[in-house]
Amino acid sequence: MFFTIPTLLTWARIAAIPLIVGVYYLPWDMAHKNLASTTMFVLFAFTDWLDGWLARKLDQTSAFGAFLDPVADKILVCASLLVLLQQDRVDTLVALVIVGREIAISALREWMAQIGASRSVAVHMLGKLKTVAQMVAIPFLLYDGRLFGVIDTRLWGSWLMVGAALLTVWSMAYYLRKAIPEIRAKAP
Repeated sequence: MFFTIPTLLTWARIAAIPLIVGVYYLPWDMAHKNLASTTMFVLFAFTDWLDGWLARKLDQTSAFGAFLDPVADKILVCASLLVLLQQDRVDTLVALVIVGREIAISALREWMAQIGASRSVAVHMLGKLKTVAQMVAIPFLLYDGRLFGVIDTRLWGSWLMVGAALLTVWSMAYYLRKAIPEIRAKAP
């Protein structure tokens, strides 16, 4: 099921991610760059929800789609964090914690699948909360201004990103705690 509508949406999200980075190389003023990157991020994040909904609605769920969707999410988050890091809108340590966790948990999930224990590192509510915090913090930080003339998006985005980093550490500890007994039981 490489070419179902939901999978094509996921592929499109991956292919479009460089646009967020590319905006910052255009000869526009920073406010227009910020608005364009924020709008694209929100649209790409929406396609994440849409492809999952369509996969269920059209009965087009697949193992490949289940693999590709989180990969697209991770690339979207990591690319956006790199933009925010370059624009000095996110702390380097926060970005490293989030990117490092994504790499570590992806590797852990792959390893657990190889030893037949993937259920022990299945998606948990902590991981979902972390994702929500990131998906709200990132567009706030990309926008970097006053929303509706009232909401300081850099302040709120920074707090949400710190919260996302804390949830990142907490969820990684949770997944490791669940995986360690399986690793011990199956390791030579």
